[in-house]
Amino acid sequence: MKITWLGHAAFRLDIAKASILIDPFLTGNPGFAGLDAKEATSGVTHILLTHGHGDHVGDTVQLANETGATVLANADLAAWLGSKRVEKLEMGNTGGTIGFDGFSVTFTNALHSSAQITEDGVSHALGNANGLMIHVEGDASILHMGDTDIFSDMKLIQELHQPDIGLVPIGDRFTMGGAVAALACQRFFDFKTAIPCHYGSFPIIDQTPEKFVLGMEGTRTKVLTPQAGISFEV
Repeated sequence: MKITWLGHAAFRLDIAKASILIDPFLTGNPGFAGLDAKEATSGVTHILLTHGHGDHVGDTVQLANETGATVLANADLAAWLGSKRVEKLEMGNTGGTIGFDGFSVTFTNALHSSAQITEDGVSHALGNANGLMIHVEGDASILHMGDTDIFSDMKLIQELHQPDIGLVPIGDRFTMGGAVAALACQRFFDFKTAIPCHYGSFPIIDQTPEKFVLGMEGTRTKVLTPQAGISFEV
């Protein structure tokens, strides 16, 4: 599996049978500034969304129309995307699993909001926020936590899915901060690799992963702090 962080909470996963974007916030993302959008999105087959905030839905509509990628989102968000003429949609909700060729995605809990005020000034209720548990055939399993605080039922996600890799929000203010995120990883998960995200993009959230890295010292989980646009194998 090849993983590319695209800044903020956006990632690209390249697996044997698919190229997947998660929360493709590219336009207006300070963490993506200076990177090549065409390169980052070339050959994409699927777009997975954790929730409806603009810094996660991002360029989904444009990318779906340009690439023909299938978009997975919660039912309310998927219906709204359908009104924006996104054609290939797979909708689900918390606890549900959707299978694709070579991988499956389960909607897990996250503690966050999901409404979006769009350019028309209207607030749209876009379902519950989720994490996304991705099981890949013959490869590592990966949990994108979405935007969330710590919660004790994270232990059930571990028990049910046993994720190998965690994509962990650490930026504080809108998600758990680095120290709390480290506590969540140690108390409730048994990740082989933890990759921090949702930091270093906007000035009002933490700019570095230092608190998370310090909090994870001495654990058996490998913390991998990515550089935006640089792919790595796991």
